[in-house]
Amino acid sequence: MILILGGTGEARELASRVTAVSSLAGRVSNPALPAGEVRIGGFGGVDGLAQWLRDNRVDAVVDATHPFARQITANAFEACARVGVPFLILRRPGFTPVDGWHWVGSVAEAARNLPGERVFLTTGRQDLAEFAGCPQWFLARMVEPPEPPMPQRIEVLLSRGPFVVDGELELMRSRRIDVLVTKDSGGSMTSAKLEAARQLRVPVVIVRRPPLPPAQVVDTVEGALGWLGR
Repeated sequence: MILILGGTGEARELASRVTAVSSLAGRVSNPALPAGEVRIGGFGGVDGLAQWLRDNRVDAVVDATHPFARQITANAFEACARVGVPFLILRRPGFTPVDGWHWVGSVAEAARNLPGERVFLTTGRQDLAEFAGCPQWFLARMVEPPEPPMPQRIEVLLSRGPFVVDGELELMRSRRIDVLVTKDSGGSMTSAKLEAARQLRVPVVIVRRPPLPPAQVVDTVEGALGWLGR
């Protein structure tokens, strides 16, 4: 059995091309489901995942989670090492750096270094609390409604991509955005806002990806298929 730790477009594509069980964290109430068998919810940390791998006689694990799902990746790496199951990380390439981008090491650092007063925030609802004490005005776009704490001056926009450049230009103009804050998630769904920011000459603050454990990494579905074939 192959276990795919999913939630990304790459995970869904991989699941459509192999026989596998896909696991979703369950943080979104109406996720886009991959093909094949799907389980939703956590495993109970490293111990729980290790036991699940044993009980289900898993032959290989592909971690195709979001580039910022740091804890899930760390747990999976440790559980696979403990049980002796081959482990692969599938991560889409990050963004190519552009002059004028401000790179920071964490969302908290981004909150401390906002070069503007009207912020387009696209880091996700789980990070909103980091900006709760900031005096700026925020436009926060996310898939599901957030919970407090959050900034006092905020407009929440519930929307799911993909987004296009023209739409992002109109959104940023209408809200008079003067700084964009996002994560180095990579992928085409997030490039439209970056292109819009470039055209409008809006500064961009980008949170760097967390470090990966010392596992084998590929950046395409084809690479993952090749690894599974071997």
